[in-house]
Amino acid sequence: MEHSLTLWIVFNAFIVAMLIVDLVVFHGKEHEESIKEALIWTGVWIVQALLFGIGVYYYMGGSTALDYYTGYLIEKSLSVDNIFVFLLVFTYFKVPAKYQHKVLFWGIFGALVMRLLFIFTGVALLERFHWIIYVFGGFLVFTGIKLALEKDKEVHPEKNPVLKLVRRFIPITKSYHGSNFFIKKMGRRIATPMFVVLIVIETTDVVFALDSIPAILAITTDEFIIYSSNAFAILGLRALYFALAGVMKLFHYLHYGLSMILVFVGIKMLIADFYHIPTPWALGFVALTLIASVIASLLFPKEDENSLPVEEIPAEE
Repeated sequence: MEHSLTLWIVFNAFIVAMLIVDLVVFHGKEHEESIKEALIWTGVWIVQALLFGIGVYYYMGGSTALDYYTGYLIEKSLSVDNIFVFLLVFTYFKVPAKYQHKVLFWGIFGALVMRLLFIFTGVALLERFHWIIYVFGGFLVFTGIKLALEKDKEVHPEKNPVLKLVRRFIPITKSYHGSNFFIKKMGRRIATPMFVVLIVIETTDVVFALDSIPAILAITTDEFIIYSSNAFAILGLRALYFALAGVMKLFHYLHYGLSMILVFVGIKMLIADFYHIPTPWALGFVALTLIASVIASLLFPKEDENSLPVEEIPAEE
């Protein structure tokens, strides 16, 4: 479906405006974000996403609106997995809580740009080479199975090839200098650990995009619907992190639910030429799977979930 350039400009202007309001108006002063504040912002982003879907319904039709809501729910559920990684990265680099918002803000801004490139590339590939739908589908099934078999998430920034390249050409300080990504020392610009964390967050999102973009392509190939659902899911991720970071360990069955969703959308792509799974069915499956995994986590709590082996507790500086 073709959309006017005006629609793209207006939508992106709205997104940029909301980001500015978030960073400058409500988070202009560095502080540790409270759970209450995070929950309020999470609600703001979810409400905006739902209202946007109503707009899609009135201007583009019920079928397109259903595609949008399904895509949004898939992207939102898959983005929850990012929270585990954010928590590990911030713990690994010992990022002060009051500086984490700034890293996530710019990380999300960069993620929007990269997702847009991924979306247009993915749609173009599907339109030109239809057989690639089987590659995407197979990749999602493989990723879903791998996620189900994954016991503990680990982060190894020292193995990040982009970070290695950055360290080769850019000097980096050993300590934080407020929330600055760079400082000037003796007339020379030097990166701080905050910039290193940002690089890790950005490159990690590329890996997540390899899962999420093919997943929503199983629902629709409308670039604007894919991008808008991605945008709202990602924009709400920062607030969701601060709201859920402390309790994410309680939802230990959630990654099984996410793996089932990936496998489901992968199968949907693989059989698309033979059988079309209706979007309402896909939406229902994703919603029920998420609800079931959360309920199972609460009904069957993990033993000793509040304790960690001594060797796993980050050492204090």
